[in-house]
Amino acid sequence: MKLDPFYLIVDSAAWIERLVPLGVRLVQLRIKDMDEGELRVEIRKARALCARHQCQLIINDHWRLAIEERCDFVHLGQEDLQTADLPAIQAAGVRLGLSTHDDAELETAVAAKPHYVALGPVYPTILKKMKWAPQGLERIRAWKERVAPLPLVAIGGLNPERLDGVFGAGADSAAVVTDITLNSDPEARTREWIEKTDQWR
Repeated sequence: MKLDPFYLIVDSAAWIERLVPLGVRLVQLRIKDMDEGELRVEIRKARALCARHQCQLIINDHWRLAIEERCDFVHLGQEDLQTADLPAIQAAGVRLGLSTHDDAELETAVAAKPHYVALGPVYPTILKKMKWAPQGLERIRAWKERVAPLPLVAIGGLNPERLDGVFGAGADSAAVVTDITLNSDPEARTREWIEKTDQWR
């Protein structure tokens, strides 16, 4: 499968409503702490918005709700992977993306037969505290050799200025959170990302 090179990650359907119409084709809904009922509403809103704008929606962590709400893609971290029902996800026809940070996690991820693998943090990130040092571009090259032909998603500290290096090292998609959501003009920054990734599309 092929992923869009611009992989937006946001924490609400409101962000999706705001940014996806600008031309975003791949977005992850990443909500960590929310009542299940409210979360279900957010997923439904996000799914409808993405369908309207021909954007691929990926649900972070909440694989049961993703199945129930007929979403077609989930992303799991390593801890969630340990408790997820992979046969149920597969039986529902839901595609799977997995996070990796080191060799052991990569082996675990590949064994789960995902549709893509994510590597991070490539650069220092402010999104969350990480026990892993920044991976750098050489790790992208090494990871790509090991996971090919699976798509490789780079994440962590990315901005438009760093994309040439990331894609040049072999990443298929570049994931972004704070460079857009904390920007003073998220719409303009999103357009900048779209324009920058067009050459890799």
